[in-house]
Amino acid sequence: MSIPNTAPAHAGPTPPAGRFGRLAAWSQRRRWAALALWVLVVAAITVGSQAAGAAYHNDFSLPGTESQAAADLMEEHGSRQAGATVQIVAEAPAGLRGERQEVGRMLDEVRRLPAVADVGDLSVSGSGTVGYSTVTLDGAAEDVPKERITKIIETAQAASGDGLRVELGGDAVRGAEEGGGGGAEGAGMLAALVILVFLFGSLVAAALPLVTAVFAVGGAVGLIALASHAFTVADFTPPIMMLIGLGVGVDYALLIFYRYRHELRNGADSPAATRMALDAAGRTVFFAGCTVIIALLGLIALGLGSLQGVALAVALTVLVTMAASLTLLPALLGVFGGRIQRQVRKRAAKSRPREDGWRRLAAAVQRRPVPALLAAVAALLALSAPALDMRLGFADSGNDAPASTSRQAYDLLAKGFGPGFNGPLIVVAKGDAGPLREALARTEGIAAATPPFPSKDGEVSAVVAYPTTAPQDARTTDLVHELRGDVLPALSDRTGVEYLVGGTTAATQDFADSVSARMPLFVAVVVGLSALLLMVVFRSVLIPVKAALLNLLSIAAALGAIVLVFQDGRFGAHSGPIEAFIPVMIFAIVFGLSMDYEVFLVARIHEEWERTRDPSRAVREGLAATGKVITAAAAIMIVVFAAFILSPDRMLQQFGLGLAVAVLLDALVIRCLIVPAVMQLLGRHAWWLPAPLAKRLPRVALERPTA
Repeated sequence: MSIPNTAPAHAGPTPPAGRFGRLAAWSQRRRWAALALWVLVVAAITVGSQAAGAAYHNDFSLPGTESQAAADLMEEHGSRQAGATVQIVAEAPAGLRGERQEVGRMLDEVRRLPAVADVGDLSVSGSGTVGYSTVTLDGAAEDVPKERITKIIETAQAASGDGLRVELGGDAVRGAEEGGGGGAEGAGMLAALVILVFLFGSLVAAALPLVTAVFAVGGAVGLIALASHAFTVADFTPPIMMLIGLGVGVDYALLIFYRYRHELRNGADSPAATRMALDAAGRTVFFAGCTVIIALLGLIALGLGSLQGVALAVALTVLVTMAASLTLLPALLGVFGGRIQRQVRKRAAKSRPREDGWRRLAAAVQRRPVPALLAAVAALLALSAPALDMRLGFADSGNDAPASTSRQAYDLLAKGFGPGFNGPLIVVAKGDAGPLREALARTEGIAAATPPFPSKDGEVSAVVAYPTTAPQDARTTDLVHELRGDVLPALSDRTGVEYLVGGTTAATQDFADSVSARMPLFVAVVVGLSALLLMVVFRSVLIPVKAALLNLLSIAAALGAIVLVFQDGRFGAHSGPIEAFIPVMIFAIVFGLSMDYEVFLVARIHEEWERTRDPSRAVREGLAATGKVITAAAAIMIVVFAAFILSPDRMLQQFGLGLAVAVLLDALVIRCLIVPAVMQLLGRHAWWLPAPLAKRLPRVALERPTA
């Protein structure tokens, strides 16, 4: 376990070094070689990734879904609706009739641009002030280079002026306008540095965990950029990697460094303190990192292409941060250890560490465990309640910044033609589509339907249906289900023609439905494997069950907070659905991180239990020994994650809020209140393990004793 023991580290004979201790000793003896190796490797990866460039590619295909079948069918038969589209929207308050010539010249110029497969005629609203033309691209939005989309935007907007306003919308335009995470990474690192300086009282000591995290994240980002040439990696992966890498990297390095300073205070010199810290905290960091990686790799079981690349990338980031904490940090301690040792000894001579506050908190919870448990659980359940009404989807142009051209086009289309024109449904017919338009036009919730567009070979036809409601409206989701469940099957029975509902809006709903359907299997795999690991480590049945339930509770509360802010539109946020992959990503990351704190606290309780066989004392001493480091580590993660709320990207805002809330609740409410209360109520039964199971389970020591 990575938390200080109250016994002097130098008392008694020094045990032989374990694997992590020997690794630390090697890094210290050859510290300059280890540092040079890290610098060279990260530099080579960075240079190589910049030279090769990144080949990020968003794969939102969903094999087996109706929307994907519709898209594949249109592409196979050469339908012009197969490619992505861009809407060129024009507005003239005095009327577009006098601007038709200017708009026509602009559309002719766009028609000659690369990546443009077709440009439709200008359709004008009933008021005559708003019109649009649909530009069909020669590929999916994620396959068309951004510079070509930018050229379309520039060419179209060059016609603006003299009373004519031109804006552009569509997924391809949104992608071309998207920026990065802004200054979120820098703000998070600055806040983390401030916390570390207050914790350690030294800029040098505070900088070491940050330097370790920066090296790890820098190397991981370069590796993923290179890997994007061989694997499908989404273009929104790097900000997520930096968010997780900075938080986890600082967290792991801090836990080792905290144990190192504890050993220095107990009289060990810097080399010995480093070895003992790695033998103890290094094992916990390794276990915690493996738990996070297992949770992330569980995303592969979902079979969603766009998430598999993200999961592998973040898992690799955690792996590199874990390696940096176990090899780079000892080398840095070898360089700066003498200076840190003098500072620690000087501060230790003036004051003693105060753990009485945490001990008093544990004692207070133990005196009234039932009220403390009920109050904390009730608060978490209340915060979790909004998650029951979570509506999954994807942000569209209506969630973009008001000044962006995609948002301006979205608003103009809604103003001129109705909100449903921003999310049309494409209904594909495998045969005669004659009755299809009439059936769609009679369906409640559909404002208009176009005549059938036949494919090049004439085998299939597509009808574009415009709902009366916006793409993110729950009634649009109900309309998709009604078409698939009632309207089109009844029409197919009469005509013998198969119909498929596709388009971006339908694909979004298919993605959300796929996530919801596969989520139980994912949760079962991750929870089961993690519980098995905890059972082996702590040799207990109830400890893993408690950990799994509490982790699920903190995740539910975090998702409830996301729903309150982003779906309900609280605190000034624009209301809309929660990004469809947020719940599974939040679950994978938070479940792994929550296990970290579970291990840090319970391992110290278990150590005291093994020594005294007094369950009440074990809880008090465990919280006293771990409270400070868990709170500091959690505070760093919270500020790093919360900094991403400042990002202009809605997805990163949701990630940042969810992770920050989950870590806050886990470190303060669960570890400081619920766990001590539950452990007090369980007493000796907390460590119960049936004898037959005890014989079959291997014995795994989480921590080598350092004294």
